[in-house]
Amino acid sequence: MRIAIPTEVKNNEFRVAITPAGVHDLVANGHEVLVQSGAGLGSSLTDESYEAAGATILPDAQAIWASAELLLKVKEPIESEYGYFRDDLVLFTYLHLAAAPKLTTALTDAGVTAIAYETVQLPSRALPLLAPMSEVAGRLAPIVGANAMLKPNGGPGLLVPGVPGTHPAKITVLGGGVAGTAAMQVALGLGAEVTVLDTNLFRLRELDALHFGRVKTIASNSFEIDKAVVDSDMVIGSVLIPGAKAPKLVSNELVSRMRPGSVLVDIAVDQGGCFADSHATTHADPTFTVHSSLFYCVANMPGAVPHTSTYALTNATLPYVRSVAGRGWKEALRVDASLALGLNTFGGDVVNSAVATAHGLEHRELADILN
Repeated sequence: MRIAIPTEVKNNEFRVAITPAGVHDLVANGHEVLVQSGAGLGSSLTDESYEAAGATILPDAQAIWASAELLLKVKEPIESEYGYFRDDLVLFTYLHLAAAPKLTTALTDAGVTAIAYETVQLPSRALPLLAPMSEVAGRLAPIVGANAMLKPNGGPGLLVPGVPGTHPAKITVLGGGVAGTAAMQVALGLGAEVTVLDTNLFRLRELDALHFGRVKTIASNSFEIDKAVVDSDMVIGSVLIPGAKAPKLVSNELVSRMRPGSVLVDIAVDQGGCFADSHATTHADPTFTVHSSLFYCVANMPGAVPHTSTYALTNATLPYVRSVAGRGWKEALRVDASLALGLNTFGGDVVNSAVATAHGLEHRELADILN
């Protein structure tokens, strides 16, 4: 199969969809891998390293998209790429379609077979292709939040760990999943006073057992969210409903009662965000003010650490890419029910029910397609 990797074009997106090691694996299995010139430079991966692994370097995006049978990306296509869509293309990337009506329409109008990393789901409900980037975003969240809290950046001038004789920052994490746990661990490492809220009591027991005495765990509901947020210097939102829009847990009115200069980091902004006032920002212009609080809502947070992110992503995606390339997408989905849940659009139809619900559309049954 011809597998193509374009250069990412989203603002300050420096990741690339595969490492040279991943290329070597695919070529060794008989596939042809095409990489756009310069695609890996943002992750410190040269064209020469890809060629040495067996890739063919193509000069531009048009050549890459036109040659692809299977196209691997990191971030969802932006409008300048919609013209490359066609009905015999298999696209495998992060899509987050529930928060992207224009992209959903463009994919269905062109008849693209689009498989989303973020809706591939194991029987345990774990999200194996979202997890590595959730870990990166989670670990970044307290770091970027701590930076936003510096006075020159619009924050209150509060040092997260404090110093002897002063109060450390109070950080509240909404959601105890992969991203929330990663955020909690780094926040604890920074010396903050940390509270985690989640609706899953079993998960809260696990966090308590691992970090007893160092983290406060609270069963999440609107009353407890209100109480914790108002008392926080930083709030990290990391709630996720696979494929669907994130629930809005922090209202504008609640933000109005927070401390002046408080910081809110929305990891869930890819899925619409879990704060009422969230809207996607970029690394070039990452924050905006709501009332007297600072919102950090960068939609591709892991793009700030592309070397780490690219390797972590390839580690997770390569077994699935190998299966799609080796068996063909339809057979790969037939034999792997977890991968099948990644199919979001096919033949002009939306397949994922949560995406269809988000946009008020009908969805086509997965079994109908695979059978």
